[in-house]
Amino acid sequence: MGKEIELIGDADGFAVIGNPTDVERFLLDLRLDRTPTRELDLHRLNSVLGNTGDAFQVASEFAANSGRWVKLTAESAEAVNKYGLMASKAPGVSHAMIGQPGDIKQWLQIAQAPGTLLLGPMALPVLAAMMQQRAMQQQMDEIVEYLQEISEKVDDVIRSQKDAVFSDLIGVDLDIDEALTVRDQVGRVSEVTWSKIQGSKTTIARTEAYAVRQLDAIAEKLRTKADAGGIAKTAKEAEGKVREWLAVLARCFQLDDAVSALELDRVLDACPEEIDQHRLGLRAARQKRLDVIARSTARLLAEMDETVRKANSKVLFNPFKSPAAVRSSNQVASDLLDFRGRLGVESGHQELETRRWGQAATEVRDKVLTTTVEGADAARRFGSETYDHASEALRAVDIDGAGLAIKGAAADAADAIGTGANRASSAIGGLATGAASALGDLLRRKPDAVVAPDGLDSDTAGERPEPPDA
Repeated sequence: MGKEIELIGDADGFAVIGNPTDVERFLLDLRLDRTPTRELDLHRLNSVLGNTGDAFQVASEFAANSGRWVKLTAESAEAVNKYGLMASKAPGVSHAMIGQPGDIKQWLQIAQAPGTLLLGPMALPVLAAMMQQRAMQQQMDEIVEYLQEISEKVDDVIRSQKDAVFSDLIGVDLDIDEALTVRDQVGRVSEVTWSKIQGSKTTIARTEAYAVRQLDAIAEKLRTKADAGGIAKTAKEAEGKVREWLAVLARCFQLDDAVSALELDRVLDACPEEIDQHRLGLRAARQKRLDVIARSTARLLAEMDETVRKANSKVLFNPFKSPAAVRSSNQVASDLLDFRGRLGVESGHQELETRRWGQAATEVRDKVLTTTVEGADAARRFGSETYDHASEALRAVDIDGAGLAIKGAAADAADAIGTGANRASSAIGGLATGAASALGDLLRRKPDAVVAPDGLDSDTAGERPEPPDA
């Protein structure tokens, strides 16, 4: 059976190794040609294996082969899962041999195939490290794209800070860029190159922690605001600040991945037998950093939802400030979700709508109607009960043999009480109708009476909330 290829998968993606034509055909047949991919340098693999004694076992097999790393997405995962990749001796790495029989456009798993990469005990761990590097490089490219899209000049943000850690980060950025350039030129990370950047992760971690604390501080400030004006102002300020700190976090994540990729190269060059443990350690450390960022941004997302809720609850008497607060909150939430998505953090967040002024006004009118009518009913019940009790008591009075006269007077008194109760009930009923009517007039006049406050955004000031139905 010809046209055989190997699939090697991990948590970030999978490698497709085989004849260049077969690799391209496989990706086309699975409709993965538009999925992010990166070339795997198999010559680099041979170079590394030369230090382990495994090179002779795989050199001839790789001579005419090429490799592509494919990012793990929902589509790519679905495409390769049907081949049933099996766990290998390298932790977290799975493997399968598949082939295309004849000219049939269908790829089948080849049972009990030894696999080229399994011939040497170090080949698969080294390839797994190279795949992890490709995943980091893909993430770095996506962060660069993200920073370009949000138009944030991170260097300007960093320079505007007084804390010394930010100036240190600029120097680290330059050192890492130099190391990457030398690595690409030489093909390895020498001891001299590594010595220039080996302490850079400390500076990156300090800056990252500072940015996380700033996001937490913004969430806390929003939590303490209760009035509509304070909510709108703080939410508006958060728009720019959150975007800036997300940009700083993105750059820190990018630089840390760059150092990790260089670190794997250094280990591959100096002590490849430790590569499995090292790549797993770097993966665990990266996940911890990601978890910290995910928790912080999740707290801020929750606070933006609460800000929307508070703003909507005050929209009746703040028809301009409340919607402005909602718009700012939703913009911050959108920025947070975009950032989390670029880092692979899943979110089930939904954007909350602005509660319209007319809707709030109608709800208040209905509530007043309900409350006053309930009060009128209670008054009617009270009046009727009072009339009944008084009638029974007065009509029962009969002393000194003058029962008829006294009973007549008692009946007249009881009737008067009943009439008064009914009149009181009617008056309360009128009050209910009058209160609802007056409130309706007030609500209809409210939009025209409101004047946009100074400093309000032009797009907000131009809005007129719609009045409730009469």
